[in-house]
Amino acid sequence: MMMRAPLLSRLLLLSPARIQQMLEAAHARSMIAVPPNVWQITLGVLRMVHRMLSRPESIGLSLDRPPRKGLRARVMRSRPLRFPFVLAIGAVRPWDLSGLLSRPDELIRHLVGTHHDRHQFAYDLQILSLTEGALPRLLAAALDAQAGTSARARLMQDLCVFEGYHDNLVHAADRALAGDFLLTPDEQRDPDISFAAYLDWCAAQPATPGETLTAIRRGDFAVALDQSFGARA
Repeated sequence: MMMRAPLLSRLLLLSPARIQQMLEAAHARSMIAVPPNVWQITLGVLRMVHRMLSRPESIGLSLDRPPRKGLRARVMRSRPLRFPFVLAIGAVRPWDLSGLLSRPDELIRHLVGTHHDRHQFAYDLQILSLTEGALPRLLAAALDAQAGTSARARLMQDLCVFEGYHDNLVHAADRALAGDFLLTPDEQRDPDISFAAYLDWCAAQPATPGETLTAIRRGDFAVALDQSFGARA
């Protein structure tokens, strides 16, 4: 029986039981050797909050692709202007920073309707791979957006802002169906990019609130760009 989750976990994760089910699925699929517990996922969510605050340039922007032509795409390049639209269509769920709470169709909307630079979409592709039939549904949705033959498809293109995004997503979804998430060795170890690496990072953190407080008192728990977020000593 699952133990009652800590209060902070219940507040941040909303449904620890649902998240526990997803962790068990990842373990059953051999995506991770040791699944983290819900407290460690809570620390992972705090890591993501830190990333959003300290490295906002790593989310929703492109390092090497120009914006699409047209006024709407140029306007949507501004993330504050883009946010109400992606929120309205369900492409972002700010209350689910780990992605573990989202259903497959919600993750598909997220991938098709929001920009993920380079290989960042691998994180969500790996989550989708845990649900039978989810990746083919993503590929179909990505192909529709790539074709741009409907008003909604053209809206998805402009919401993703940068040229070639859906071409890359179609290729990534197709390769993910074969078990290839297109990650370099460095990306495979990066919790910002790889869901498996994120789970491994979480599993290495203090297992309880008490252990976390002890690590803080020892000075072993830090939120900084050049340090692991609360790595065990």
